Amino acid sequence: MAFITFKNETTIFYKDWGSGQPVVFSHGWPLNADAWDPQSRLLAENGFRAIAHDRRGHGRSGQPWEGNDLDTYADDLAELLEALDLRDVILVGHSTGGGEVTRYIGRHGTGRVAKAVLLSAIPPLMLKTDANPEGLPIEVFDELRAGVAGDRSQFYQDLSAAFYGANRPDSKVSQGTRDAFWLWSMQVGIKGAYDCVKAFSETDLTEDLGRFDIPTLIAHGDDDQIVPIVASARKSSELVKDATLKVYPGAPHGLSMVAPYKDVFNADLLAFARS
Repeated sequence: MAFITFKNETTIFYKDWGSGQPVVFSHGWPLNADAWDPQSRLLAENGFRAIAHDRRGHGRSGQPWEGNDLDTYADDLAELLEALDLRDVILVGHSTGGGEVTRYIGRHGTGRVAKAVLLSAIPPLMLKTDANPEGLPIEVFDELRAGVAGDRSQFYQDLSAAFYGANRPDSKVSQGTRDAFWLWSMQVGIKGAYDCVKAFSETDLTEDLGRFDIPTLIAHGDDDQIVPIVASARKSSELVKDATLKVYPGAPHGLSMVAPYKDVFNADLLAFARS
């Protein structure tokens, strides 16, 4: 295990496996770097250097009162890449992590970046507005905040059903998978978890997507109950120049963690990294 203390005195935990071209993973809310273990192992076993960090407020990283927003998340990612002197990086972001990757490119460019993968990602904007009628109403996010502020342990247990599609009639999601979601979620500080809801729902990343000038894979399940594909991947694929859109029929939000979708995504991720 390794930690870096940033200039703003926030301590960030990260895993660093293997050697070769670096692949840096950004996790979703309310998880941590452990959610990327299968993909990190896969890449490290196939000639890449896999690095996954816990976002500020999450997992084993520090829990500052301030900075739980996408600008700061992106700046933390930039400082991680600089501290490790990573170049020719493949950035991979799931859900909020996809927003972190997108805002990083919007704020810091692609000088250190070779490729990007946005998986079940929040861009360009989750919130329903007059200009974004396909988004979700503010009441959806108010309910998430109420869950975090209330009985958050039960809230996370319930949320795991929609996250993995365990509420579908043909679901084979194990209780162990749902328990892992609960465990990771309970490691998030309540302040960071609460603030992050606003960050991932109300941040407009449209202009950031327009700054992508690298090969980009946009991957999403068409049964995503957390980040519906119509307001996210389908729009992002039109905003990112020459992006490749991969749609997984029937797949949930956490498709990289449940069979049979995990194996298909892993194969696609490895092929994209090698291309």
